[in-house]
Amino acid sequence: MALLPNSATEPDGSAVIRVLSYNIRSMRDDTDALARVITACAPDLVLVQEAPRFFRWRKKLARLAAASGQVVLTGGATAAGPAILCSLRATVERTEDVLLPLTPGLHRRGFATAVVRFGATRLGVLSCHLSLQRDERHEQGGLLLDRLAGLGVEHAVAGGDLNEGPDGRTFRRLAETLQDCRATAPWGGEFTSTPADPRQRIDAVFATKGIEVLGCGVPLDQPGVREADLRAATDHLPVLAALRIPA
Repeated sequence: MALLPNSATEPDGSAVIRVLSYNIRSMRDDTDALARVITACAPDLVLVQEAPRFFRWRKKLARLAAASGQVVLTGGATAAGPAILCSLRATVERTEDVLLPLTPGLHRRGFATAVVRFGATRLGVLSCHLSLQRDERHEQGGLLLDRLAGLGVEHAVAGGDLNEGPDGRTFRRLAETLQDCRATAPWGGEFTSTPADPRQRIDAVFATKGIEVLGCGVPLDQPGVREADLRAATDHLPVLAALRIPA
């Protein structure tokens, strides 16, 4: 399998970046393995779901970021679980954590959002973890599209745990407006749940139409990513995308 291109700034000012989406299960598993997987993927942005939300959550997330060559950009408990980490290559313009309407009896959900720059490019970023409940999830898909449009940037990426596969109506709703990066440029593995016996693709990275998708999938053969680490790190497999953002 060919490797994804490395991060780079091109002569025309466009930026090649790597975006990793990863449900880390509140760091309840092998955090050393988790940090090794993230480090080996060499991402510019990490869209985290199920970041720690309770006792000393900021310290735990900061420790993971430091161990994997990242810094905490936004999110965590303030977004009800989604978070964004970034490499020092990113220049941060602004961040906002968004709490979504609460349905009684269900988990509070939210979005971690940011606008960042890589050289001459500007990029909106959103990390999400959608509801287990079908109707609420569909409503949250619409809120996600509204929030991306409201960032006021031409190019944006969104990623997360959708809690449904590509045949689901919320997944389809997102893929009608955005590029489903895995479907656009398949690379690596397809299924993200569960690591021991992956059979479903419920985690995804999406990009607005003007972004060129260079490859996207589960980084099974990425140098430095070991199967033992993928199994030990958390109960989802990560999704890695390489994208070219126009200047």
